Amino acid sequence: MNILIVGSGGRESAFAYKIAQSPKLTNLFIAPGNAGTEQYGKNVDLKVTDFDGIASFALANNIEIILIGPEEPLVKGIHDYFLGREDVKHIAVIGPQQLGAQLEGSKDFSKEFMFRHNIPTAAYKSFNQDNLEEGLAYLETQNLPIVLKADGLAAGKGVLICETLEDAKAELKAMIADAKFGAASSVVVIEEFLKGIELSVFVLTDGESYKVLPSAKDYKRIGEGDTGLNTGGMGSISPVPFATEEFLSKVENRIIKPTIEGLKQDNIPYKGFIFIGLMNVGGDPYVIEYNVRMGDPETESVLPRIESDLVDLLEGVAKGDLATRSYTVSPKTAVTVMLVSGGYPGDYESGKVITNMENVKESIVFHAGTKSVDGQVVTAGGRVIAVTTLQDDLFTALQQATADAGRIFYPGKYFRTDIGFDLI
Repeated sequence: MNILIVGSGGRESAFAYKIAQSPKLTNLFIAPGNAGTEQYGKNVDLKVTDFDGIASFALANNIEIILIGPEEPLVKGIHDYFLGREDVKHIAVIGPQQLGAQLEGSKDFSKEFMFRHNIPTAAYKSFNQDNLEEGLAYLETQNLPIVLKADGLAAGKGVLICETLEDAKAELKAMIADAKFGAASSVVVIEEFLKGIELSVFVLTDGESYKVLPSAKDYKRIGEGDTGLNTGGMGSISPVPFATEEFLSKVENRIIKPTIEGLKQDNIPYKGFIFIGLMNVGGDPYVIEYNVRMGDPETESVLPRIESDLVDLLEGVAKGDLATRSYTVSPKTAVTVMLVSGGYPGDYESGKVITNMENVKESIVFHAGTKSVDGQVVTAGGRVIAVTTLQDDLFTALQQATADAGRIFYPGKYFRTDIGFDLI
């Protein structure tokens, strides 16, 4: 079967790596892909929001399944676009329709969904320009620290944790009145701060049944010891040691099942991945957020642990018979270390030549922000390479991934050497 992956990052590299192993695959295409995805399939020069171009390419190349990597095309309705065209509606799109994508596209929508279906999450209220003064007054009644979230997509930057009342009021005004995050913060969710340890659980669903994918924990801060600015993710580990069978049973019964049932009750069709960002608060799971696709760099840790044929699972989603598909997960531990450009997450330079990747023997090298120029692989983003290793235990995996991250070279390279060490 011919498959098209839409996206260009480390997540899409991991999807390409896994899909390329399937005996069911005939041809794999990645739009637009990167220098690393070329080893698994053929890159196609199409933007992720070029729905017309993607549809034309899919028709011309007999594509049967389109896997959507990033959130933007989902929130903008790529699945609905395909369903709305007679000539392409037979092509299976893995990813929710626009209404379901609001679970990520609107924080207010997702919080209302959680409260409606009794899914444990932090207390909240939403405010906009019309009731900004009420919002400022509401802040005075809340405990500190307090969380402010831009309602819409803000490229991962729209969440602020405010330690003082003055800071919270100033930020609320900046977000709503001064459009700090553009249209994304025209509505702001003020949310109770939950103290605990974060982790992510991923679910693949055909809208009726589901498979729970391996848990993962990612590391957002740029600096060692979780210090400094937030990034798109500096590394991840899977499984999460504190996510015991008992804890994951709570996640399934209190969160996953009510989420799938809630989607059905609300008549929200959903075929694809659900990323559930969780906080473990004293052994009980609370939802921080939903995303409507796989995370990055968690995908690079999660997919190598799935022993089943991913194409078979995707076919199960497309045909609505996911429950009948076999699914097994490796007991091994995966650790992913992200190599970034110097200066990231601030200003950074691109076009730096990357060398020595061929000497990484015990890990998988997933490309994130790379491109091919005149036969060389060069940096083309803030997050450049994800190095993932699969080992019998966490400590060995941490050592191997960190050592292999050190083997790759480009000017300005930086990576954290302490990913996962908080869990040892």
